Amino acid sequence: MKQIMMTLLAAITFLAATAQEPTIKQKTISVTGTAESEIVPDEIYVQVTLKEYDKKANTKVDIEKIKNDFLNACKAIGLTEKDISVQSYSGYDGNAWITKKKKKDPDLKASITYSIKLSTTAKMDELVEKLDDEATQSFNISRVSHSKLTEYKKQLKIQAIKSAKEKAVYLAGAIDEQVAGALTINDMNEGSDVVYPQARMYANAMMDEVAAAPMNVDFKKIKLQFSVMVTFLLK
Repeated sequence: MKQIMMTLLAAITFLAATAQEPTIKQKTISVTGTAESEIVPDEIYVQVTLKEYDKKANTKVDIEKIKNDFLNACKAIGLTEKDISVQSYSGYDGNAWITKKKKKDPDLKASITYSIKLSTTAKMDELVEKLDDEATQSFNISRVSHSKLTEYKKQLKIQAIKSAKEKAVYLAGAIDEQVAGALTINDMNEGSDVVYPQARMYANAMMDEVAAAPMNVDFKKIKLQFSVMVTFLLK
């Protein structure tokens, strides 16, 4: 029993001494690094809506002819099947409501909307020149992007980390400390990777009719910006 009491007393004494020792925390510095860039989009997505129409002789130009003419126009400017997709199609899709309406209104017009991927504004102008003005109901840009967007994001995030380290070095140096390795790296854009602006990405040229020469106006650049928070150990 005496031996047990001595052992317990020794353990309590050790724990008490340990509790009184100050805890030395590792010194760290946390900084945010940011990198940004602007790139000219090389993927321009436009939506073109085509619709049947009546000629002056009261004969309707049907949707099949309009589709064929449009696809031939796309082919003529170098587009392929992978650049064209059907966004929506209405008029003759077997829908019961459409069939009923068609019986009441024989002149019901069918329409189709295509999504087209173009590489430049010049290519977009080529397509516009070949469109049937009467069949074309609308032509609008839905979004823009870049074929190497993922690579741009990767490089910018690397630059952001380097920026964070550079900031940590001069901030730590101001108090005569030195930066060691990184403890944590947090991607502040994870899950979002926002590319902005999305809509209204294009610039309009307000040009005088008497201008001596046309201006070469292209799309407004896509702005990319990424930030990381890095915690560094101090030596």
